[in-house]
Amino acid sequence: MSKEQNIEMINDLVIRYKESSNEISKIIVGQKKVVRQVLCTIFVGGHALLIGVPGLAKTLLVNTLSKILGLKFNRIQFTPDLMPSDIVGSEILDKDKQFKFVNGPVFCNVLLADEINRTPPKTQSALLEAMQEKTITVSGKKKELPNPFFVLATQNPIEQEGTYPLPEAQLDRFMFSINLSYPSVEDEINIVKKTTIKSAQKVNTVFDISDIINYQKLLLEIPVNDSVIKYAVGLVQKTRPNLENSSDFINNYVSFGAGPRASQFLIMGAKINSILDGKFSPDIEDVKKVSSWVLSHRIVKNYKAESEGISVDDIINKLI
Repeated sequence: MSKEQNIEMINDLVIRYKESSNEISKIIVGQKKVVRQVLCTIFVGGHALLIGVPGLAKTLLVNTLSKILGLKFNRIQFTPDLMPSDIVGSEILDKDKQFKFVNGPVFCNVLLADEINRTPPKTQSALLEAMQEKTITVSGKKKELPNPFFVLATQNPIEQEGTYPLPEAQLDRFMFSINLSYPSVEDEINIVKKTTIKSAQKVNTVFDISDIINYQKLLLEIPVNDSVIKYAVGLVQKTRPNLENSSDFINNYVSFGAGPRASQFLIMGAKINSILDGKFSPDIEDVKKVSSWVLSHRIVKNYKAESEGISVDDIINKLI
C-alpha cells in the first residue's frame, strides 16, 4: 500500500478503536487500561493472558469484545478433567463406520480459555501448536484454524487452590500478560447499579474479519527506527542472567530471562501503542510503555527474590 493509504488506514483504526472503547463501556465499567491492552493484542494478531481473581468481568469482557469485532467466539471452561480432545476435537466413527473428524471449540476466531490454569499442563499444551502456527494436528494430519485466530485466556492467581502453573513454553506464546485489579469504589457502585436492574444494553459491531486482517498487515508496514529496535533487544537481553553482560542484580534475583519472542512483541506492541497515541512510528517511550505487559510473564525470579519480597515489576522497573 502507498504511504497515503497507510495513513488513511491508521486514522480509520484510531477512530474505530475509540468507537470500540465506547461500545465496551456500555457493558464493562472502568478497566479502560485493560480494554486498551486487549484491543492492542487483537490488532497485532497476538494472544493475551488476563490475570485476576474471580468476579472481575474477564469472561464478560472477552465475550463483549468478540461481538464488537464481528468474530466467531467459543469458550472453553478449563477444569482438572478436561482432555486435549475436548479442545482440538477428535475422530469418531460415523454411521457408515468411517472415521470422521469433529471440530473442537478451537475452530473459531476468538477462543476464550477460561481459567486456563485449572487444568493440568498436559491439557494446556494442546493449545501450543494452535497459538504458534494457527494449525492443529490430529492423527498426523494438519488442519488450518480460521483466520484471524486469537486465544484470550483468563487465569486465577497461582496462590489459589486447585491451580497449575502454566509451562514456560505456553506463557511465551502470550504476547501480553494483563493484570486486572479490583474496581474503585465509584466503579463498583456503577457496576452494582448496572447489574441489579433490568437492562437492554447491546453493543454494536464495529469491525469485521477483513478489517482485523488488514490492520494486522498494516502494522507490519509501520517503519521502526533502528535505535528503537536496539533498545528493545537490549532490554530483553538485560533480563537474562549469567551472561557476559548480565548485571549483578539480574544474576542475584532472576532464574530465567525473556526469549527472542519478547523482543518481537515489544516492537509490535510499541507500534500499535504509538498509533493509538496519534503517532505514525514508535519511539523508545512506546517500548517502555508496553515493557511490563510483555516481560512480566517471561521473567522467572529465584528464591532469593521471593524471600526478599522483590517482584517481577520491581525487576522490570530496575532494568528500565
